[in-house]
Amino acid sequence: MKTRTLGGSGVEVSVVAMGCDYVLKTWNEEDKRNAIAAVNAALDVGINLFDTAEQYGKGVSEEVLGEALAGRRGKAVIATKVAGKNLAPADLRAACEKSLARLKTDRIDLYQLHWPNPKIPVADTVAALEALKKEGKIRAWGVCNFSAPELAGLPGAACASNQISYSLLFRAPEFGLREACRAKGAGIICYSPMFQGILTGKYKSADEVPLHKANTRHFSSKRPGVPHKGPGCEAETFAAVERVKKIAEKVGRPMGEVSLAWVLAQPGVSSVLAGARTAAQVRENVKGADIVLAPAILADLAAATEDVKRILGPNLHMWVDG
Repeated sequence: MKTRTLGGSGVEVSVVAMGCDYVLKTWNEEDKRNAIAAVNAALDVGINLFDTAEQYGKGVSEEVLGEALAGRRGKAVIATKVAGKNLAPADLRAACEKSLARLKTDRIDLYQLHWPNPKIPVADTVAALEALKKEGKIRAWGVCNFSAPELAGLPGAACASNQISYSLLFRAPEFGLREACRAKGAGIICYSPMFQGILTGKYKSADEVPLHKANTRHFSSKRPGVPHKGPGCEAETFAAVERVKKIAEKVGRPMGEVSLAWVLAQPGVSSVLAGARTAAQVRENVKGADIVLAPAILADLAAATEDVKRILGPNLHMWVDG
């Protein structure tokens, strides 16, 4: 597994990371065993970056990850997130201590702000992060879902990363955010690189996508549970999927692998998060990491999804109107 340095932090991370939002609403002991097996399978294939959050399953995800890494902690880069409501210095410190306990570790390798909170001075939050770093409780800190202006508002240049949604079907980072990350010295960690399975070819039309996934700005606000008010771009999205499929066939690799490889080829990207609930899924997720796409193929894939990029625009948030 290839590795890249995360921004200016000096932390080396695998180009494919394991997303640990695997706590299901019907979580049971079998799910837990599968999750632990998935973590160990990830380590076995060279994945070292594991991304979780205090909000995932109300801390259960952190607890399971800590249990899974018992005896193998030294091989892992643990990334977790503090909730936006906990960014005041005292709250952030308390949240960090709780995460450390759940993860059964004495340090967090990458401590991330899950969402911006404009009600709390960001300078105070950063000062608290730097204090935790000085104490050795965190190795580096980063942010998630920060726009270019929000990144620019961070004091200093210690921000190691910005975790954002980025895929062939969601290219908002290309409207200046990649350049803002580079200016801040922050590596990009991408979530949803295969866009909730849609870029694997699993679904042939918008109507086949489960309701809990059909709620981004790609989908019509007339669908149940959609949080935005826009018309969506369902026809354009699935026309783009069909074009990506044909390009993947030309490459001779599955569409999901090609889609992941495209993201990894984008400027500033350090790692992509691929969720997995089983060891088999982990082994499937890493296959795209070894694909090197020719410049012409990269350009063809970008052209195939240009209509969706144009319609969705620079709004960094997939679910809400800008």
